[in-house]
This record gives sequence, C-alpha cells and structure tokens, in this order.
Amino acid sequence: MVIFPLFVVTLQSPAAARDNLAVAADVSMVVVGVSILILAAVLIFLLLKVNRTLDSVRTGVNQSLGPVSDRAKSISDNVEFITQALRTDVERLNASVRGLTDRLHLASERMEERIEEFNALMEVVQGEAEDIFIDTAATVRGVKEGALSIVRSETKAAPAPPTENEDQTPESPESPDTAEEIPAKPSIVPVGEGGA
Repeated sequence: MVIFPLFVVTLQSPAAARDNLAVAADVSMVVVGVSILILAAVLIFLLLKVNRTLDSVRTGVNQSLGPVSDRAKSISDNVEFITQALRTDVERLNASVRGLTDRLHLASERMEERIEEFNALMEVVQGEAEDIFIDTAATVRGVKEGALSIVRSETKAAPAPPTENEDQTPESPESPDTAEEIPAKPSIVPVGEGGA
C-alpha cells in the first residue's frame, strides 16, 4: 500500500481479477483526490488574493484615517481639558456654597443670640416700666389722698359764718369738742427743700 497525499492508491497484484466496480472505485478516488487538490489550490489562491486586498484596504484606511485619528485625538484632548475645567469650576462652586452655608449658619446663630439678648432687655425694660408705673400710680394716689385729707381738714377747720350770738361770746376753753375738731394745719414742705 502506498500513501499519497490526499488519497490512497491500493496496488493490486496482476493475478487478481479486476472487476469493473473496483476499477470505478479507483477512478473515483483519483478524481476526488485531484478535485480536492484543485479546490485547495483555488482556495489558497483566493486567500492570498483576499489577503492582498485586505492589505491594500488597510493601507488605504491608514492613509485616509490618519488625519481622522489625529483629529479624534485632538478632540479627545479638548474634551478632557473642558472636563477638567468643569470639574475645577464645580469644585469651586461647591466650596463657595459650603462657605456661604457656614456663614449663614453663623449669622443665624448670632441673630438668635441677639434676639435672645433683645428679649431679655425688653423683659428688663418692661419690668422697670411696670415698677415706674406702679410707683407713679402709688405716688399719684398718695398725692390725691393727701390733697383730699388737706381739703377735708380745711373744710372742718373753716369757721362757720358767725351768728350774732357767737360774735359776742368768746370761745370758752371749756368745750372740749371744738378743740378736738380743729386739727392742726399740716405743714406742706416742698419736695427738695427739707423733706424727702
């Protein structure tokens, strides 16, 4: 038996009778082997042609896409720069907002302290005003009562118009009622001269 590439040829002895079927099988094996060789050669030729075509396309694409890829690189650099600038601006804005928020909290706390101080001041002022009002009302009432008592004592001490009998009779020290009815005139001392 001899092995050839892609097909096997069996050698038979001349003594053996060959029948037609065996010859047809051998011929078909040879035809199949030759057709496989032809197909392999065509396939190799096509693959080489495709490879050359792909090389020419790759070269053409590299030549035509070279400027495009350069542009794409410059565009990506620009986008990266813009992104970095935006990131920086956003960080600054966040820092400003944080600072503003902190200042607002501080101002709010100070305002609350001042409001509390003002409320305390108003309570003191209200207490003082109430004390002054009560003292003034008490003083006015005292002055009023004093004036009324002076008026009452003067009306009691004022002599009645003399009648004819009373003009002739002097007052006798014997009547104790008159001495009790006439109180001594109160002395009015202006404030600041000798009194309180």
